[in-house]
Amino acid sequence: MAHSLLEGYQGLVLSDGYGGYDFLDAERHAGCWAHARRKFVEAAKIKGKKQGLAAQVVELIGKLYQIERDSKELIPQDLQKQRQEQSLPLLNSLHQLLLDKEGKVPPKSLLGKAINYSLRRWDGLSLFLEKPELPLDNNLAENSIRPYVVGRKNWLFSNSQAGARASAGLCSLIKTAKANGLNPNIYLKALFERFPKVEGDDQIKGLLPSYINFYMNA
Repeated sequence: MAHSLLEGYQGLVLSDGYGGYDFLDAERHAGCWAHARRKFVEAAKIKGKKQGLAAQVVELIGKLYQIERDSKELIPQDLQKQRQEQSLPLLNSLHQLLLDKEGKVPPKSLLGKAINYSLRRWDGLSLFLEKPELPLDNNLAENSIRPYVVGRKNWLFSNSQAGARASAGLCSLIKTAKANGLNPNIYLKALFERFPKVEGDDQIKGLLPSYINFYMNA
């Protein structure tokens, strides 16, 4: 599904470790630090343990986020410089720490799984150093779909694959309209009025939420 949705797309993709994204080129597939951190947080909670490797990793990741908070007003070029000067040494220390413990921790333990998760995705987790447009995580996207995921429990999921695709398509349109500052009701009304009359991909592209002038000037 992810492969078909991203076919022809040449930009960057930021995601968790879902295997459906493994087809993406390493140089444009960024890893999510929030998901990596979450696994170490879970490992640190075992039997009330608040010290040790897991807690140390969580602390280092927290420093990465602090650098981002301190740099939020920087232009891309300065942000990239800041990341190279401050974030890169932290990443190198964290990487070496995980490599030193790899194989010394039971692989099926929560800590072992957390270490393996991060090391297998290290290139993606490090990509933000070279791409100032990348945030550390995909929390913004996840927060936008959270109401839909929670509501799904009340809707009893979808009864068919076609229904799931239709539901996901409408949800994506609504969330994208909101992301572009549009009123979803107005946008969908304009979309449904115009869509039956379009011909070809170029006209369909003109109906996407990012092309807001198609109905604002109607």
